Amino acid sequence: MNRIKAELQKELKEAGWHSRGYLPHFDGRELPQFLSLHLFDSVPASVLARWKRELDVTNSKADRILLQRRFEKYLDQGYGQSFMKQHRVASMIQNVLLGSDGECYRLSAWVVMPNHIHLLATRFENFTIAGIMQSLKSITSHKANRILKRTGQFWMLDYFDRYIRNAEHFANAIRYIEDNPVKARLCARPEDWPFSSAWFRARKDN
Repeated sequence: MNRIKAELQKELKEAGWHSRGYLPHFDGRELPQFLSLHLFDSVPASVLARWKRELDVTNSKADRILLQRRFEKYLDQGYGQSFMKQHRVASMIQNVLLGSDGECYRLSAWVVMPNHIHLLATRFENFTIAGIMQSLKSITSHKANRILKRTGQFWMLDYFDRYIRNAEHFANAIRYIEDNPVKARLCARPEDWPFSSAWFRARKDN
């Protein structure tokens, strides 16, 4: 385990996060977004179909938020194959996220969970969130399938995104993201989860 953590810390430093160990701050001139991406089997198809029948996610912002909340409650149950339980897969996805930091977006927080990921990112002017997410899904799905020696769908087609309104919302989003492994009972403290911004921030001086 110590070897794995040492390798993760090295990867993070090589990605440039050795100079980003501070707690990020909200900049009102830009619009950070909370983003979530889920594995294709993280919610049973029958449950997802029922939710979509019950909610008007196309026309109602309130229903989109409600759908996201239902997802969050379900995800921590660990439904599905949870491919990111494998450290090689989780580490690869974390590296891909970090690889685009400073190129497509500014990454303020992230967590790679067994069956989903959350990130808080501010896109750069010449990029779109849709384009960023499509690229992220394409790169990581191909790499993950090679690691897992499988083929077929890896991520759900849809993803969740929500604009950050103000500094308080920004701080709450970071807390939510980094507390996710604790809430799911995967670790005792946010900084104990190696595939997260909390883990790195706690070790920034090491």
